[in-house]
Amino acid sequence: MDADVIIIGSGAGGGTLARSLAPSGVSILILERGDYLPREQPNWEAEAVFREHRYHTQECWHDSRGRAFRPITGYHVGGNTKFYGAAILRRRLADFEPREHRDGTTPSWPIAYKDLAPYYDIAERWYFAHGQAGLDPNEPPRDEAFPYPPMAHEPYMASLVERLQHLGLHPFPLPIALNRNASDPHTSPCIRCTTCDGFPCLVHAKGDAEVCGIEPALQHPNVRLIRNERVKRLETSADGRQIETVHTENGVYRARIVVLAAGAIQSAALLLASAHDRAPTGLANRSDQVGRNYLCHINSACLAIDPRRVNPTIFQKTIGINDFYDHSGDPDFPYPLGHIQNLGKVTPSVLQAQHPHLPTGIVRWIAEHSVDWWLTTEDLPNPENRVTIDPQGSVRLSWNPRNTESHRHLRASWRTLLHTLGYPIVLFQRMGIAATAHQAGTLVFGENPQTSVLNPWCQTHDIDNLYVTDASFMPSISAVNPSLTVMANAIRVAEHLKERFAEGRLP
Repeated sequence: MDADVIIIGSGAGGGTLARSLAPSGVSILILERGDYLPREQPNWEAEAVFREHRYHTQECWHDSRGRAFRPITGYHVGGNTKFYGAAILRRRLADFEPREHRDGTTPSWPIAYKDLAPYYDIAERWYFAHGQAGLDPNEPPRDEAFPYPPMAHEPYMASLVERLQHLGLHPFPLPIALNRNASDPHTSPCIRCTTCDGFPCLVHAKGDAEVCGIEPALQHPNVRLIRNERVKRLETSADGRQIETVHTENGVYRARIVVLAAGAIQSAALLLASAHDRAPTGLANRSDQVGRNYLCHINSACLAIDPRRVNPTIFQKTIGINDFYDHSGDPDFPYPLGHIQNLGKVTPSVLQAQHPHLPTGIVRWIAEHSVDWWLTTEDLPNPENRVTIDPQGSVRLSWNPRNTESHRHLRASWRTLLHTLGYPIVLFQRMGIAATAHQAGTLVFGENPQTSVLNPWCQTHDIDNLYVTDASFMPSISAVNPSLTVMANAIRVAEHLKERFAEGRLP
């Protein structure tokens, strides 16, 4: 054996699992397809990040009609948390139960909020969660306060909070994962810059899976990380009940437990690519659910422009709004709409990089006068929204989002409120299939092996020593960022694995 546990991937699920398992003494080998993301000046350059996609993969995927696209994803130590906006919210209580939406009903989870609550507490401590309980109108119960105080609003945003409250809304401090010491900003790793949301953090102040997962794990002598080691397939024992070998581009590895944490798309693709004569449709696929029910948030960026006022805010991403999370407020459309939060401040360079055709003067004016938002509506499961692989081995992603009517209502409601607040110009941009940052589903967990891939401990029904800790396990995605739930669940699975090792229940 090369290790007791092999973890494939080092993002939110893999990195957090490694940190949680490391003190137990079991030998851990992390196989990461990419390398450390370079620390260099272009980390903070919008042209490099958003136009050249310097840190994203160059590979092409295909949609359901065979059209090629480049996914906005990358392979690095820390996974896509290197680029996330660092908003870490807990799922609501109702997100674990069936919930009726305009276009369907979400399935129930095999666990409840209470099963994740203690691990949410740990994940928030590990990932520098700044927030304030009691202001989010539908926040779930907590046993502990946020480990760090909320990120302070800059004056323009503080005034906007008061104006939103005057309209009857309940804005709250957005929980953010940043290593920020507000009491001593001169020594604080986080400097509250404009290059946070969507950028890698040059000063390593973002609470990402490299900084908060992999680095602490590697302080233990029983943990190893091998970079630039792409896993190509998994091979089972003759009876198909165990993973015996992990095949990479460079070698072969063995472990007692194998954990997939490559992301909802790539983990499903790896199981499909590992098909053999006894499992012709892929590993762990007795249910024919591997790759199915791909979920991705229905997201829109929003720029609200007040021609009369300049917005001088530098660190803007401090407000969350959940007044539309459970209901629209419209008796003629009695459905949940979703979540709203600030974007990082849109600067002229960011806007120019994403819309190079716009004249420089117009770009500067828009950026100076805008306040920027991110709108999220829950996507609903559909077995035809799925990951498959082409004969050449490349990813084919079929995605026709469900619940778009609710997203249109969310945008319309928010536009009306922004007009009332004095923003006559409101611009929206929907995210398309290439925006895979909030990928989930594809290997859902459940009690029934006929309708799910994983059991409630995220162990595959078919293969005893194969687990999954990325967002693949989610049967529904809710309307809040999935990162914190992935982290909390990885800690929960780690506790299960520790018990299994302690009891000797191993291959």
